[in-house]
Amino acid sequence: MKDEETNYRPHSGSDPSGISYAENARRDGITKGARTTAIISVLILLAAGVVAWLLFNRYQDKQLALMDSERSSYNEMLSVRDSTLNDWLQTFTQIENELNAIKQKENLITFSNSDSQEFTSTRKEQILQDIKSISMQLDENRKKLASLSSQLKNSGREIKGLQEMIAGLESRIQEHQTEIAVLSKTVSEKDIEIDELNILAADLKATVTEKEEEINLRTAEMNKAYLASGSSRDLREMGIVTRDGGFLGLGRTESLVNDIADSLFAQIDITELKYIPVNSRDAKLVTEHPTESYQFIRESDDKIAHIEIKDPEEFWKITRYAVVELKK
Repeated sequence: MKDEETNYRPHSGSDPSGISYAENARRDGITKGARTTAIISVLILLAAGVVAWLLFNRYQDKQLALMDSERSSYNEMLSVRDSTLNDWLQTFTQIENELNAIKQKENLITFSNSDSQEFTSTRKEQILQDIKSISMQLDENRKKLASLSSQLKNSGREIKGLQEMIAGLESRIQEHQTEIAVLSKTVSEKDIEIDELNILAADLKATVTEKEEEINLRTAEMNKAYLASGSSRDLREMGIVTRDGGFLGLGRTESLVNDIADSLFAQIDITELKYIPVNSRDAKLVTEHPTESYQFIRESDDKIAHIEIKDPEEFWKITRYAVVELKK
């Protein structure tokens, strides 16, 4: 190693330009290194700036989306608030109109104590009916106001105008209830006997029961239909269907016999019958029904289980008779 160092050591008598060249090379290396370092630093700064810009844009997008969501939520809250206020105002107006009507009814209920007019049962009944009607209306309005007051309280808002309206209407209802109490007392003083009220209630109950029975009978009649099924021979022998048309016995079709007796059929309720049992290899409807209102449901390839009535209203629209011809 010492020999190699000796060999590379410049001689004192060598050319000084060699030393200058080495020095220049060293300086060039330092300059290039500094330049490279500067370029890398600039690139790093640019990359950091791009990343920061991207992160800022992403954050800004999130903030904008959040602001849009909050704006939509706020607009929805405003819409709900406006709708609620409109409902409240409509209810207030309705209650006020009903109270005005009640006042007119109260003015019509008058008693004449100075004349000798007989206080007939008819007049008593009319007064009692009026008082009952007014009491029911007052009770309904009181419940509406209580509901509105509860809604206003639960909403967390303090709207002075609405609170004053509620208080004013509650005061009017209380005044009317006091007046009704006075009228009821006056009726009692006119010697209206309690048994007349009981008779009236019994009559009303009997009327309601009678009307309910009538409605039930009419409903049952409206929902009544007739069903029959069997082979072609069975249906003909029962006198339900007949064969018409054709030539030399061919091409004849079954149709329902005119003026047929309902007793030959099973009576059903069209609101309850959803399926017509078949349990046969094949079947067809002799009576006319819209094809889209029913469907043959097969249990297997060689057997129909039942007919499903998909649309009862359409199925029974043409006729209230259903005749199914079964083919064993």
